Amino acid sequence: MKYLVDSDVLIEVLRNNTATADELKSLHRARHTLCYSPITKAEIVHGLRKGEEDRTLRLFSEMECLLIDDNIGQKAGEYLRSYRKSHGLQLADALIAATAFCQQAVLFTLNRRHYPMTDVRFHDVM
Repeated sequence: MKYLVDSDVLIEVLRNNTATADELKSLHRARHTLCYSPITKAEIVHGLRKGEEDRTLRLFSEMECLLIDDNIGQKAGEYLRSYRKSHGLQLADALIAATAFCQQAVLFTLNRRHYPMTDVRFHDVM
């Protein structure tokens, strides 16, 4: 099974949150495919501090990047139309959720309130 890992999860792993890191490791040990969105990579790289580059690049190298295509763009637009006003949905989160939906991946996030969609599968966190 594919798991799309959200930036909040990766931030916790990079900050040495052992519970989150252990959860991610258990998915890896169970032979699930761990994936990320280019949006997530941009968010993480944007916030890097000096000295964090190598560890961060190693983390990304162990995962698969799920590219954004036309179908994902269409679905993200539908999510924005449905949830932007009512839930304050942001473009980045709409694209990540649409990637999970279109790629049939489970979204692993620590912040479910960013994702009001009902057609996305979520990882039950710890």
